[in-house]
Amino acid sequence: MINEFLSDADERMAKSVEATRGEFGTIRTGRASPQLLNRIEVDYYGTATPLKQLSSISATEARLLTITPYDKSSIRAIEKAILESDVGLTPSNDGNLIRLTIPELTEERRKELVKVLHSIAEHHGRVAIRNIRREVMHELRELKKEGELGA
Repeated sequence: MINEFLSDADERMAKSVEATRGEFGTIRTGRASPQLLNRIEVDYYGTATPLKQLSSISATEARLLTITPYDKSSIRAIEKAILESDVGLTPSNDGNLIRLTIPELTEERRKELVKVLHSIAEHHGRVAIRNIRREVMHELRELKKEGELGA
């Protein structure tokens, strides 16, 4: 019975760790990564659609992302969504594809990134793990109190 609780807690903790890793992937560092654009949703014919469903996103160089829309008519909407997002990048549109150049990291930006990463680690990672552990310990104490668990 204890093993069931522990395996459930282990699964939930693993999911929390994966979610935190996903959050880390959306942080803009000095390298181009398609995950930077995971959260961007485009207003496509009145529907909020994830960018990755409307286009192919690739890192063609170390500091360059290339977005190739499947439907060329959506290029303006994609460009607008990127400008309105919080990624802090300016798109360059040539009519067929959009290029995003990732700027070099400044010392100030590095310090800001460290703060953001610490915040994500604390709020999405550590707090979630603590809450899961607390819940499992509480459930086990309740079972022990009720006598369903051996002493």
